[in-house]
Amino acid sequence: MPEYLAPGVYYQRVDSSRRGIVGLRTDIAGFVGIATMGPLHTPVLVESYRQFESHFGGFTGNGYLAYCVRGFFENGGARCHVVRVAGDSARAASSVDASGVELLLDIDGLPAWRISASSAGAWGNRLQVQVQRRHNARTTSAAGQFDRHYATIASLAGMVRGGLLEINQAGKTWWRTLSLLDGANKRVYWSHPEADKRLDSDQTIADLDPTLPLTISAISYSITVRGDGRLLAHYPDLGLVEAHPRAATRVLAHPDYRIEPGANRMLPVPAEPIVIDELRGSRHRPLVLPGRAFPLRGGQDGHAALSVEDFTGDPWTVGGDAGAARGLLALEDVDEIAILAVPDIHIHPDPDPEYRLPETPPPDPCVSCPEPPEPTARFQPSAVFQDRPPLFNDTAIYRVQAAMLEQCARQHDRIALLDAPLPTADGDARGIAPVRDWRARFDSRYAALYFPWLDVPDNRRFDQPVRRVPASGHVAGQYAATDLAAGVHHAPANLPLRWVRDISITVARGAHEVLNPEGINAIISEAGRGIRILGARTLASDPDWRYVNVQRLFMMIRESIEEALQWVVFEPNDHNTRAKVHLALYGFLEALWRQGALMGDEPAQAFFIRCDEENNPPALRDNGELLVEFGIAPSIPFEFIVLRVGRRGNTLEIENSGLGRAA
Repeated sequence: MPEYLAPGVYYQRVDSSRRGIVGLRTDIAGFVGIATMGPLHTPVLVESYRQFESHFGGFTGNGYLAYCVRGFFENGGARCHVVRVAGDSARAASSVDASGVELLLDIDGLPAWRISASSAGAWGNRLQVQVQRRHNARTTSAAGQFDRHYATIASLAGMVRGGLLEINQAGKTWWRTLSLLDGANKRVYWSHPEADKRLDSDQTIADLDPTLPLTISAISYSITVRGDGRLLAHYPDLGLVEAHPRAATRVLAHPDYRIEPGANRMLPVPAEPIVIDELRGSRHRPLVLPGRAFPLRGGQDGHAALSVEDFTGDPWTVGGDAGAARGLLALEDVDEIAILAVPDIHIHPDPDPEYRLPETPPPDPCVSCPEPPEPTARFQPSAVFQDRPPLFNDTAIYRVQAAMLEQCARQHDRIALLDAPLPTADGDARGIAPVRDWRARFDSRYAALYFPWLDVPDNRRFDQPVRRVPASGHVAGQYAATDLAAGVHHAPANLPLRWVRDISITVARGAHEVLNPEGINAIISEAGRGIRILGARTLASDPDWRYVNVQRLFMMIRESIEEALQWVVFEPNDHNTRAKVHLALYGFLEALWRQGALMGDEPAQAFFIRCDEENNPPALRDNGELLVEFGIAPSIPFEFIVLRVGRRGNTLEIENSGLGRAA
């Protein structure tokens, strides 16, 4: 203890932590699919469906991703990472004319800015942009109050460093960048007096007439963006150079969605509808502006060019870039993902209708009534459907799902939710035989297969209010809700699914008795109980890994211990370190036992830990190794409750026999 002699306040740092182990989150999902907008092949953190819409747009007939993410959040999901995929033909709409020539030039006739939609896709072709020049301030400098570097002016109001100055004298005009504001002397410098502080655009004016006054104006730009005639954004007071406090290329820079591995990253800010690229080296010349708002052109979705490699992320066959991370590979470094779904490999495109006013209004059937001044016209659908994605065959679907399983097995921290192809879930004379054939392709404890598909509300078309989509998004939401409410050890099943109208096939009791032993988790519609998942099995043939919750519990324990025990590396391999490791593991496993994740009436029946001199002999310690052995008895879910009814004497007895398990 320190000795305190003089009265006062003393500061002590005390680390009271026991270096315990905390279970990691298991409710976070990762989705790969097709969207109308948003960054390509980049994981974006999303914590609500509204946030998903701001990044990736809403429902589209070209993909199921938006429906599945909506199902995830509607069923209790709280956090997911989304990767948008597209083919190499995807392009962002930009400020070019019909012949591909840049529209925004400077007074020297050189391309100055390129304004583009913030992400690739045909959505950018609906944007209209208007760039306007603004005079923020106008002042004068008397004769003799200036030289080639600066001018003394009447007022500094509206002047900012990096702003564009329009300098006029006797019919001549010079354009310069404001490099320094000298408030004490009311001077504006377009060439900084200190050479090492000059901007790249600093330039003197050699041919000023000292006997004539100057007129100096501060110039800025504003940009207005509209989509389909609706105001989307307005950006005032933009500057041309980086030194300006509102430099256009910085205010409207390309959004950065990159995630550093292991970083505790905050939510990304939704991207602006447009971005600006600077096309000049010197940026102090003013822009020659188009006379009116101009549309962005050339945006392409890239859906027709989609391939299996865009989903799997094979860097050696996509775009010729060996370092590319696409599709599933883009999610590999997002360590917190515990659930994986790729619904759009099953895509069956459905046209997005365009509703237009007819050229002439319909006749008024009520001839006796006065004709209204502006008759209401009915919208007519137009089946314009371009750049539709391909229909992937069973071989392509299997390749993507096999890549999902391979990533999950390699990472050891996530489980793949598989959907059977739509023909297996659409109902035909073969019944459940197709989905059984599909299940036979897999043997993995890192995957679960769900059947059939779901009919969900769809607001795209008035004539078709529902759409059939894969179930993986809704299932992921129920995984997340169960983890958050009860824990990962609880089987994610037997809760009503939300935001579902119907299922694609009614699974009868006899069919369910066939599907469940084979590891196909059926979604059942029962009278009075709604639509529920009545299955919680993996695709493993090993009975030890039969149940989804057992597999996910082991993955959570493994990941939590691996993360929490990193401090042990380079610690002395002695009794104290082994005791600390034993204590940390014991506290963690005991907490799981108290939550019901482990079986047994007492901790000794639920788990064991060995980390002592017996399993760490001198030879092992001399080699710099520490061996920790532990085992757990995971909680197995009830699947079959048997009630025995019989008669004894003149009484009726009912006995609950408890748990029954499938062979």
